[in-house]
Amino acid sequence: MRFNPLMTAIFTGAIFMGSVDVMAGDVPVSVVSAASMMKQSSVETLKDDTRVFNINKNIQVFKVMFTNRYGFDVAGHLYLPKNFNSDQKYKALVISGPFGAVKEQSSGLYAQELAERGFVTLAFDPSMTGESGGTRRDMGSPEIFTEDFSAAVDFIGNLNFVNPDEIGAIGICGLSGMAITAASNDVRIKAVVTSAMYDMSESISDHYKGAYYTDEQRSIVKKHLAQMRDKEAKSGTLIRGAHELGVDANGNIQTFNTMFPDTLPADADPISKDFYGYYIGRAYHPRAMNSNTSAWDATTAYGFFNFKLMDNIKELSPRPLMLITGDKAHSKYFSDNVYKEAAEPKELVVIKGATHADLYDQMDKIPFDKITNFFNTNLK
Repeated sequence: MRFNPLMTAIFTGAIFMGSVDVMAGDVPVSVVSAASMMKQSSVETLKDDTRVFNINKNIQVFKVMFTNRYGFDVAGHLYLPKNFNSDQKYKALVISGPFGAVKEQSSGLYAQELAERGFVTLAFDPSMTGESGGTRRDMGSPEIFTEDFSAAVDFIGNLNFVNPDEIGAIGICGLSGMAITAASNDVRIKAVVTSAMYDMSESISDHYKGAYYTDEQRSIVKKHLAQMRDKEAKSGTLIRGAHELGVDANGNIQTFNTMFPDTLPADADPISKDFYGYYIGRAYHPRAMNSNTSAWDATTAYGFFNFKLMDNIKELSPRPLMLITGDKAHSKYFSDNVYKEAAEPKELVVIKGATHADLYDQMDKIPFDKITNFFNTNLK
């Protein structure tokens, strides 16, 4: 991304040009732009709207860019509350996930719904994914993704119509651990909600419920990662195929270049059907890796072997944590484990009848009333 000097000047409040006073619904872009004190950022109208959920016409949304501490440009959608008044000071939420999804999917739906309920919200693509920057594409990094949450706070906390002391974070699925980790040390985040949590360090380094726990299996995976790094170093190009690493009965490594096969078998397991129904079915998006458009870089797993997201979880206290899961979610054990490890105040919300992917977009299953009350109570 190249920052437009004119837009940057408007952002810092240095000048105002009527020529860029573009209307987005009832709110001029310049009103939002001039309200930001973050220099390396931009706001513009959302011209190519590819969101995959039902759009609420009462909620204004803008495309934004801001820079994280490592120099990556992070792309987001900024949602303004209904009946927005730039003279007010609003509570704000930064939102990302799931892992391999984009802001036009679940995180955007959460952002829109919570803007309807009175919050300024920001759904963003983690670095190197979606519309966010990075010459290396589709590289997952727990450290950089954690930083992206803090960079989102940099941006939203410098909007003049946001109270910087009333900012919360929401992590969905595989970005949940990064949201908690960011908040553990970034005290500007006053409260955290996770939904359909996946601890990606646990999932990638130990696989589902510990399938890599043996020394032999872990050694096979590490050897494979070393080979992939060497191949990439020699070729100078990235190698795809790291959505999931597995070891078969013969000790052979298994990798997957896309999330799903081209056609899901009729006898596919319930977990695959749950994900497939969302990413390939009702919420397909061409920039989402999980929609079978790509795969994580083959060396992505290194970061998750090296960086345990829950190491500092007790540092979150006394800021509150709410973990939302479903009683039919295959991922429920991640939320259960975090709930056991986290210090008070904490709350575990189990939604009856909800699968993992139900909590991505099923409005009758996502407990938005509880989320709203949680943040209204704890953002202070």
